[in-house]
Amino acid sequence: MARDKLEYSIQDVSEKLGIPVQKLRRWDAQGVLVARRTEGGHRRYSKEAVDQLAATTTGTTTDEKFGEGFETARRTLKEKRRVIQLLVETQDRFRDLVETSHDLIWITDPQGRFEYLNAASQEIFGLKPDQLRHRCFFDFEHETAHVANRRFFNTLKKRGEYRNYNTLIVAADGTERWVGINARVSKDDNGTILSIRGTARDVTEQQRAAQQIEYFATHDPLTGLPNRVSLQRAVERALESGGNGAVAFIDLDHFRYVNDNVGHRRGDQILLSVAGVMKESAEARSATVYRLGGDEFAILFPGLMRPEAADAVEAVLDRLRHFPIPMPGEARVISLTASAGVALFPFHGSEAPSLLAAADIAMYQAKDSGRNRVVLYGQDGGEALKSTHKRVLWAKQLRETLDDDRIVLFAQPVVRLSDRAPAHREVLVRLEDIDGRIVPPTQFIEVAESLGMVQEIDRRVVEKLIAHLRAEAAAGRGDGGRWFVNLSRVSISDPRWTQSLYQLLTGAADVRNQIVFEITEAAAMIEVSITKSFIRELKQLGCPFALDNFGAGFSSFYYLRQFDVDYLKIDGNFVRDLTRDEANRIFVRALREVGQGLSKQVIAKWVETPEIVSLLLGMGIEYGQGYLFQHPSPLASVGTATAPTRAARSAS
Repeated sequence: MARDKLEYSIQDVSEKLGIPVQKLRRWDAQGVLVARRTEGGHRRYSKEAVDQLAATTTGTTTDEKFGEGFETARRTLKEKRRVIQLLVETQDRFRDLVETSHDLIWITDPQGRFEYLNAASQEIFGLKPDQLRHRCFFDFEHETAHVANRRFFNTLKKRGEYRNYNTLIVAADGTERWVGINARVSKDDNGTILSIRGTARDVTEQQRAAQQIEYFATHDPLTGLPNRVSLQRAVERALESGGNGAVAFIDLDHFRYVNDNVGHRRGDQILLSVAGVMKESAEARSATVYRLGGDEFAILFPGLMRPEAADAVEAVLDRLRHFPIPMPGEARVISLTASAGVALFPFHGSEAPSLLAAADIAMYQAKDSGRNRVVLYGQDGGEALKSTHKRVLWAKQLRETLDDDRIVLFAQPVVRLSDRAPAHREVLVRLEDIDGRIVPPTQFIEVAESLGMVQEIDRRVVEKLIAHLRAEAAAGRGDGGRWFVNLSRVSISDPRWTQSLYQLLTGAADVRNQIVFEITEAAAMIEVSITKSFIRELKQLGCPFALDNFGAGFSSFYYLRQFDVDYLKIDGNFVRDLTRDEANRIFVRALREVGQGLSKQVIAKWVETPEIVSLLLGMGIEYGQGYLFQHPSPLASVGTATAPTRAARSAS
């Protein structure tokens, strides 16, 4: 009864407001003037609301009374309902996105305890959201990440935001996972932390790939020993710490004859045995063995001084002399000797480059003294004089070779792997001595660089190639293939030389687009800005570029985008062992994908077996170069990729 006094029936409202019952029913349905329904289904209107409407419309007609007011009210209610509906739809969409996201979306209290997580928690932690509430990331941290995690949390609270923080966790099932975290702090007007919000993602595969790339960059792929980059870093750390010790460079004596007799594959197996002997002997003195490349190794001895350092290296060489190394596939064994140079730090060098150079000089003194011995840097001035005399002799020979124009060009095809048809060629420089014998570059390039004569050799190579291409075109033998020419780091860093090359190519517009200039990755990384400028200027003339021995340096991926090169030639050390080294296959595939992603043509070097060709084709690599197709041969005879002749083999 009390409610009846506060409400009107639909008939009462019709009479009081002068509005037909049917219209009131429509208004009720439209939300203009809403009624309450009784249990029997009758409409009841608020007496207070109806009285107010009646009072505001006194003295006017029904249409005048309610037309404008109710229309405004109707539009307002309709707009509010539309806004509310949009908000609900937006909230539903947001909830769907959050719950179906592969990324973990989370909110914690100020202490880092979870208050909300989406369903991705199952993928990250192996637990459902309700199982993780009031727990935190730290509950799952790997023991090695404890200090870093605390530092991250403190930095986050100070800065208010932290992006791309990677940490190692142990999930509920015991598996280790790398998680990448982005986080932001929410504060009130007084600066008090209310909550922490963010996202997290499983980055285990990316982290492991990065670690593997870092491992490849700092370790020798054949022996697994740390490489020259690692040695450089270790020496820098030792010098920065103020410690003392010794660095030894060790070069196997006459090892190239071993390779010539048994081949590179068996030679690599012998190098593995040598690495094992050195490592076992060095570890007894808490030293570390490094492989610098080829048959050259290094050992870092912390804390050793004269004469203990020389004795320690002598012990390694003696162990090597008396260790029987089995010849792969044969019943016989061999023993090897080595030449070693030792430099002491900080006495022979207070910086890594000078210290390593001292060890290198001492090693060459040991080789010049008859090999199979240890030389301490600076201990024998006579040997240093002998080395200087040798350099002077080479300078005279190189000068005579250049004056007599005894530079000879060889070439080796770059073939299409699918049909083994030659597509391009690499130009290789040789010298002809006074007796008519061909001298390979390994015997003179380093000396030429140190004497400042390599620039003239590089220019002569380009001049001879231009003349050859013009002669081929005049005879109608040009096939449109490109010719790769490797340039020395010393040459491209000399502004006067690069200017002379630019002038030479300016006058060779008819053939210069056939010449691809090659720069080794190691040379390109030494002076990045100079390399970029050199590439840019020559490409303006239409000359393509290639990055040679790609993958051998520690910064390959980082710097690649800075060099506008057209070709990537994968370092042969990764290609040669593809059939038996899974790590090399992973790395070569990654190099191919990087090259393809940056629209660069990839060429594999040192292709020596059909099995390697099959693997390369399966990886999507289209071009290859190596002894399987043809050994280097004199320029005029380079053509169809056939079995190498005896003359070509001896010349190479």
